[in-house]
Amino acid sequence: MKKHDNAPQRFTSLSEAHRALGLPAPLHPLISLVRNARPPERGSGPHQPHVLSFYKISFWPRQNHKLRYGQGHYDFEAGGLLFAAPGQLLGGTPEHEADEVCAHVTLLIHPDFLASYPLAQKIREYGFFTYSANEALHVSEPEREVLLALFRTMEAELASRLDEFSQDVVIAQLDLLLTYANRFYKRQFLTRKAVHSDLLQRLESTLAACFSPERLPEQGIPTVQYLAQCLHVSPSYLSDMLRTLTGQSAQQHIHDKLIELAKEQLASTSLSVSEVAYALGFEHSQSFSRFFKTKTNLSPLAFRRSFQLN
Repeated sequence: MKKHDNAPQRFTSLSEAHRALGLPAPLHPLISLVRNARPPERGSGPHQPHVLSFYKISFWPRQNHKLRYGQGHYDFEAGGLLFAAPGQLLGGTPEHEADEVCAHVTLLIHPDFLASYPLAQKIREYGFFTYSANEALHVSEPEREVLLALFRTMEAELASRLDEFSQDVVIAQLDLLLTYANRFYKRQFLTRKAVHSDLLQRLESTLAACFSPERLPEQGIPTVQYLAQCLHVSPSYLSDMLRTLTGQSAQQHIHDKLIELAKEQLASTSLSVSEVAYALGFEHSQSFSRFFKTKTNLSPLAFRRSFQLN
């Protein structure tokens, strides 16, 4: 059978990734730090769609031009970070080209390197490992220096003679790097107010369209994935941004809209609970009743009665 040209290539080990980049074998089989690596010609190696079996953190250097971010353009002269988790599809599209062509430092970490450390669980909780490339962490000059210092410490440790403390030192630096990244992302959510204000407005418009009486019975309750697709961001980025700006995730915004409409229907119409459930996109009235009681501590009928008594 002929292999499809666009079939993603899988890199199951760091050694395979190093070979694709034309680099010597990694010093450590489970973690490596690569500087200024230039990918092979387009159509092979990391330029084609590929899937990694390890974590990847890339720092791209200063840019001499403005980068597009959301609906505007901003100067990110100090560079930024891109993150990828095991199992993600990378490459093969223009949005990932900057990562492959311009990466100044790339850190590759196999999950086995983190085994037995709390970071093995903690790293899976960072949403930015599933952000898309256009949601990269853009850093200021002071932030850039903090991050590069951590990369240098890990690089020096990996290049030195290994001893019983080597892994502990690298894990500690990696943990600190991710903590700073999380902190800087929170700052980015807050400082890009114009972009995120527009995103919030578009979210409200999208939710209004999704919860229109004509759409809900046919297409059902919108998912976070659907909203993110409409807004051209990744689901995790949308939820993390909303938590920072509003204190609620995207799923909570959906649930709030559902409860708002449910209360309106129960208070102002004579529709049965089953009819209200159907109108709101629920397939079964029991599911709606459980959902409503979980959110309000009242059953739909109890809410209707209490409203009528008032």
